[in-house]
Amino acid sequence: MNGFTMIDPVSITRRQFLQRAAVASAAIAALPSAFAAAAPPAKRRPVILTTDIGDDIDDTWALGFLLKCPELDLKLVVGDYGKSKYRAKLLAKFLHTVSHDQIPVGIGLDIEPHGDGPQKAWIEDYDLSSYRGRVHENGVQAIIDTIMQSPESVTVIDIAPTPNIAAALAREPRIAERARFVGMYGSVRMGYDRSSKCSAEWNVKAAPQACQKIFAAPWDVTITPLDTCGLVNLNGERYRKIRESRDPIASAVIENYRIWNKGSGGKPGAAEEYSSTLFDTVAVYLAFSQDFCKMERLGIRVTDDGFTLIDPKAKPVNAALSWQSLDGFRDLLVDRLVASGA
Repeated sequence: MNGFTMIDPVSITRRQFLQRAAVASAAIAALPSAFAAAAPPAKRRPVILTTDIGDDIDDTWALGFLLKCPELDLKLVVGDYGKSKYRAKLLAKFLHTVSHDQIPVGIGLDIEPHGDGPQKAWIEDYDLSSYRGRVHENGVQAIIDTIMQSPESVTVIDIAPTPNIAAALAREPRIAERARFVGMYGSVRMGYDRSSKCSAEWNVKAAPQACQKIFAAPWDVTITPLDTCGLVNLNGERYRKIRESRDPIASAVIENYRIWNKGSGGKPGAAEEYSSTLFDTVAVYLAFSQDFCKMERLGIRVTDDGFTLIDPKAKPVNAALSWQSLDGFRDLLVDRLVASGA
């Protein structure tokens, strides 16, 4: 009967029963790890996301990826680096569209630049006041309160220039004692487009003084510079899976990508064939794992013109400077985005 032998419950002795039970337990323990892998972790890590969503499209991909990571519990998302209402509306509509509108949204500092960006067509008719979750007018204070009121350490995932976090540190320095920082920053040994010449990476260059404060603060800092995040893109079968997925998060990402590609003057039809560079997704990954990356701990000095230089005298940070398995990360990203049930 399906390979199992029936046991006469009368004839079996207690010793035989215990022996067979032990064998069965060992067999179950040795089953493939797929069952364990499918189960969510026992405890999710509380995280805050700060993002300049609405400029490059990779922030939208990163938000979608974060929502699909069972290891992470998104407590607050805040737009950073100006365009405060535009970013808040994008965040709120995205979260509403994918049925995660219980997550609070914070409006970032009202600083330059103002206006909107390539994804404005997606939110033209969206009213921020209709958002079911809480909208914090003071996003910086919301960051502070979320960290200080959390019973456990919070991971701040920052994928933008950092005026909000710098302001939060200035207002309440103790947040560095109760949080760790993971971000997409810098260019250590590789620049844009795989150049051997380092670049002034945008998130640093746009607000170097703010970034200096973040790197110098007394918390644990982990970064993905261009050395790793600048290599991430999707094409072929991987991209097709996401483009054709009916999952609400994957669908919302692709819808925004199409709008962004048109609004930013990208190559016509690119959104049907391949992704842009998905820098920010690696920062989300580093918030819960480093397995696919080769990490180095080294001093990084942020210059006033936006470069990140190796300096033994600078405060050490954890930097993902190369890949153990870039394809492994690509597969994880795709599998998470197309998986149902998030």
